[in-house]
Amino acid sequence: MIAHVINPGSSSVKLACADIQPSENAALPGQLRVTLTRAEVPLDGPPGEQDLDTLTRAVLHVSADWPSPDAVVARGGWLGRVAAGTYQVTPELAHYALQEGRDGLGGALALRVGEARGVPAFVVDPQSVNELLPEARETGVKGVVREARFHALNARVVARRAAHEVGKRLQDARVVVAHLGATTSVTAFDGGRAIDTTGTGPDGGPLGARQAGPLPTTTLLRLAAEHSQPELLRLLSAGSGFLGLTGTANLREMEGHEVTDPEVQVAVAAFVHQACKAIGEQCGALTGRPDALAITGGAARWDAVVDRIERRLSWIAPVIIVPGELELEALAEGVGRVLLGLEQPRDWTPPPDGHA
Repeated sequence: MIAHVINPGSSSVKLACADIQPSENAALPGQLRVTLTRAEVPLDGPPGEQDLDTLTRAVLHVSADWPSPDAVVARGGWLGRVAAGTYQVTPELAHYALQEGRDGLGGALALRVGEARGVPAFVVDPQSVNELLPEARETGVKGVVREARFHALNARVVARRAAHEVGKRLQDARVVVAHLGATTSVTAFDGGRAIDTTGTGPDGGPLGARQAGPLPTTTLLRLAAEHSQPELLRLLSAGSGFLGLTGTANLREMEGHEVTDPEVQVAVAAFVHQACKAIGEQCGALTGRPDALAITGGAARWDAVVDRIERRLSWIAPVIIVPGELELEALAEGVGRVLLGLEQPRDWTPPPDGHA
């Protein structure tokens, strides 16, 4: 099976031609074999301001020499509270996702490209996937509930790979995934469902290259009095963490200075401590001992840091390292499971008012 994969980012649209082959392991049918041919289309500005017609022509031009696809697949935006899975893109879905603040360029672009190629378009594990347990959504303040904002696409494909590493299907496994990069999130998967998460950005997760990590409530109140809301959200999501503590968010640069720079040493110690605490917290959300712990994101390439986390947590379960992000692979595998008949595509319906 061939899928053309579309993943819009802040400065470019990442593309791939995915050759998707069935698993060679009958016991793990979801362990698909995916080979990617990659390309990019640069963006002239923020993704939401791009001209869809121009961008569609650019994607079709870049992919003109690729094998004809069986489907086009893209990263989904905020589609309301939805279950994980692969959703067929309809004009209604594309229109909804393109509204301001919903980050839905991928679905709309996939629909345009799919129509031009004469094949269906899909999105996989949209950003608004929310399968949290009811008790995980609840807070101690009446009327205030937690939402599942985490690295849904990458976390799920990493959870699946970690389950396969220990010889299990994701739907039969308990896995905790720590996505550690510019932003962070730690998520508990039980039976294939993301039942709880620290959240990411200003909503939770340990400190990251740019993310602040948990702060005392009284400190947040003081910061809220000193900054406008947009300023504070930028500070907590993009202006703190390693950047705030050391002056740089470049993990490779910090890795090179760790031995000699006391500031980096302090920041790394805090990072390791917070990551281990968050992973342990999510283990407590599971119904039993996890089968695997997985570490992914940019920090998973920092061997000394990963080694410290692994030595502290390996008594809980095997620690699986999956460096970087696998979003293109996740999209290809998601549509591949549908094309190969391993999963049925999900139908999307607009959320009721108040659940967007």
